[in-house]
Amino acid sequence: MVGSAVGSTLRARMRTVLTVVAVFIGALTLTLTSGMGTGVNRYIDETVAAFGDTGTLYVQKSQPLLELSTGTGPRIYDAEASQVATGFGISFTGLSQDDIATVEDTAGVAQVQPVYNVVPTYLEADGKKFQLALGIPVHGSGLQMLTGSTAIEGADEIAIPNSWVTDLGFTSAQDAVGATVEVVMSDQAGTERSFPARVSGVTQASLAGVAMNPLPSTSFNERLYAYQSSGGAQEIPPSYIMARAIMDDPAQAPVVQQELEEAGMVASTVEDQLGMFRTVIDAVIWILNTCALIALLAASLGIVNTLLMSVQERTRQIGLMKALGMSGPKIFGLFSLEAVFIGLLGAILGIATGVAGGSWLARVLAEGFLAGLPGLSLFAFQAPHLALISGTVLAIAFAAGTIPAIRAARKDPITALRHE
Repeated sequence: MVGSAVGSTLRARMRTVLTVVAVFIGALTLTLTSGMGTGVNRYIDETVAAFGDTGTLYVQKSQPLLELSTGTGPRIYDAEASQVATGFGISFTGLSQDDIATVEDTAGVAQVQPVYNVVPTYLEADGKKFQLALGIPVHGSGLQMLTGSTAIEGADEIAIPNSWVTDLGFTSAQDAVGATVEVVMSDQAGTERSFPARVSGVTQASLAGVAMNPLPSTSFNERLYAYQSSGGAQEIPPSYIMARAIMDDPAQAPVVQQELEEAGMVASTVEDQLGMFRTVIDAVIWILNTCALIALLAASLGIVNTLLMSVQERTRQIGLMKALGMSGPKIFGLFSLEAVFIGLLGAILGIATGVAGGSWLARVLAEGFLAGLPGLSLFAFQAPHLALISGTVLAIAFAAGTIPAIRAARKDPITALRHE
């Protein structure tokens, strides 16, 4: 029956080819959209890992206005330009010591790690001065490093973005590791002091901008703050740009967030911060998948038309098969196999083209348009997803073939034999 079904399908080549092309387009679109969803969501998961512990809440006094580096490199320092009193590249309302105590006393919080607000005057390297907004100290193993490592706790170290390497006078990322740059700070009296910092490593850019600014070690950040807050007539109270609240159980996050919100603070997990990206991507993928399914439904009409014409052309043949003893269920199976064969051809060609084309396009984009996001593969294909696509296409093809198959199975052999 399989051989007969394949032979019958290939006899009407042009009609079969056009129907297969329609199925091919739907299968190709589903393959590409599935690969895109997998690739982007995998990159988001890797970005989440770059922030460290998923059981950590990042607490701020109010939602900050992000002013992170664009990822194109450092800007030349201009002493005459107005300076915004911000740290980590963001404008904010700082956390006080009382706020930190409130976070510590919140049920479900095991440990609090406050992060001082440090505002460097400028960064000096290769005889040039650059504007500097330090990134939040990150020591998570998931941080994407091009070379070297994150800044070691207890050492005056700093990890710089890959986009800064050339501007700071280094020939390569490897050349930058181990070199020394100068972080210049001003105290309350306006006295400048230079703090040498060893470059511990070079970071890659990420979706959320975690590595677009230089990342100091926590101890170095605290040392810079100590000088920044000195030199005044009176001791100023400590100011924190944010605090890491490490929870006993990550599942308690919603309850802790609610309590801190009532205390006038905003707490969010990394997943919360990147949730918008994931939601937008999932929505786009859903729309594209819907379009692909519509294309497959349109292709199913082509299968119906192809097999109805085949039934019409082979009416006498059907009558002869029934007269020789072939049952209705077997005739139904024969025409259903023809429909499945058309779907199988379209699925194989569409999936193979999608995987090959998507893999090639991902490499091209990674070296060009998406070069600023190292590690992002726009298309990533998984065998279970490809199997699901293949099964979906075959199911639609089989469903489309049932109408012509039922009509063929119900033919009266005497009437069919008399058909001209």
